[in-house]
Amino acid sequence: MVIGKGKHLFFGLVAVLLLLSVFPAGAEECGVCHRVTVRGAHAGLGCADCHGADGDDRRPSSGAAMGCAKCHPGMQGVLQGPMALRGSERAFAEAAFGRHDSRFFEKNCNSCHLADCLDCHGEDGHAIAKPQKDDCHGCHRGYFVGADYWGLAPREDSMRYQRGAGYGGEKYLKMRPDVHAEAGMTCGDCHSMASLAAGERSAVGCRDCHQPDPRIVEHRIAAHLEKLECYACHSAWGAQEYGTFFLRVGENPVGDIFKVRREPGSEYIRSAYLKRQDAPPLGRNAAGRVSPIRPQFVAYYSDLRGRREEENVLVAAQWKAFFPHSVRRGTAACDGCHDEPRRFLLEAENRRIYLPEKDDMTLPSFWDSRGQTLVNGTFFTPEEFARLSGRSPEYVRGYVEKWKNFVQRVEESSKP
Repeated sequence: MVIGKGKHLFFGLVAVLLLLSVFPAGAEECGVCHRVTVRGAHAGLGCADCHGADGDDRRPSSGAAMGCAKCHPGMQGVLQGPMALRGSERAFAEAAFGRHDSRFFEKNCNSCHLADCLDCHGEDGHAIAKPQKDDCHGCHRGYFVGADYWGLAPREDSMRYQRGAGYGGEKYLKMRPDVHAEAGMTCGDCHSMASLAAGERSAVGCRDCHQPDPRIVEHRIAAHLEKLECYACHSAWGAQEYGTFFLRVGENPVGDIFKVRREPGSEYIRSAYLKRQDAPPLGRNAAGRVSPIRPQFVAYYSDLRGRREEENVLVAAQWKAFFPHSVRRGTAACDGCHDEPRRFLLEAENRRIYLPEKDDMTLPSFWDSRGQTLVNGTFFTPEEFARLSGRSPEYVRGYVEKWKNFVQRVEESSKP
C-alpha cells in the first residue's frame, strides 16, 4: 500500500515537470516564490517582459539592452549623460583638490549621481512611476538648481540657523517661488526624458512659450532681445555661496569646535564664508548672451588633522553661468544693471565691504573678476561695462518711461 502511494507521487512529479517543460516561465510560476504585485504603468506586463524568459536579468532598470531600453530605446542616454557620469564635477574635484586628496570626489561629491533608472522612477521596481517633485529634489537641492524653483534658499551652515522651512531633511530660507511653480508646472514640463537622454538641459526655451510684449519698455530695446537671456532680467533671486571651506579634520577633536552641519562619518567639514539670496551677478554664457552667474566654487582647502600643514589654501575660484529657477514677472530697475559695476564683478575698491584678502583668503574681492574664471562663459571687461553704462538717447527714453509707468502703478494702487 505504501509502495502504491509512492508510485502515484512519482508519476505526479513527472507530470508537473513535463508541464513546466512545455509551457514557458510565466507570472504564475514566478509567483510561487516571489510574492510581488506589479503596479503602475507596467501592471499589465508579465515577469519575463522585463526579467527575460529565464529570469537572468534580475535588475533590468540598469538600462541594459534587455532591460528598460528594450521598450524605451534611446532612454539609456540618461545613464550615459552628465547626470550619471558627472564628468565635469569629477574633473573639477581632481583639478582643485587632487594634489591634497586624490579621493576627494568620492568622499564629498559622489552622493548625487544616477546609476539606475529607479533612482528617478521610484525605488520599487514593481511600481514604476513618473518622477515627482521629491524624486528630483533628492539631488537638485541645497546649492544646486532645483530647490529655488519652489522658493527654497540654502541656509547658513551654522547649526543656529538650521530652522525654518524643512524639506527633504534640509532646512531652507523661504523665498518667492518661480511663477511656473505657482502655476502648477513640475520639472518634467520643461525637462523631458527625451531632452535628458540627448544630453540637453531642457526640452523648451522661454520663447517657445512666451513672446516679447512690445508694450513692455525692456522688450522694445533691440539689444535686450538680441544679447540677453530672458532670465537675466526675470530671475528674482539666486542662491550664491562665496568662499566655500572644506576643512579636513579626520578624527581630530578640533572638528567639534565648528558648530556646523556635518555628514556622519565624514572626515571633512564644509562651511561657507558668505551666502546670499539676491539678484545674482551677470556675465556672458557659452552662447555669448548675458546671463546670471555665480561661484561654483570659490573653494578653500584646510588640513587640520593635527599637522596643520595647510590652511585656507585657495584651490579654485570658478564661476558658472546658470539659470536660477526663480522667474518672476517683474524685472530689475534699469540702473540695477547699467550703473552697478559690482554686479559685473568690477567692484570698485572704495565700495568693498568684504575684504577676503585681509583674512588670508588670497582674493582682493569676491566681486572682482581678476584671479577668477567663468568656466562656461566670459566676464565683462571694464571697457564693455563703460559702453553698457553710457547714457544714450534710447536709454534715457526707456528709463523715463519705466519710471513713469512705475509711478502710475503706485498712484493707482494707492487710490481709495
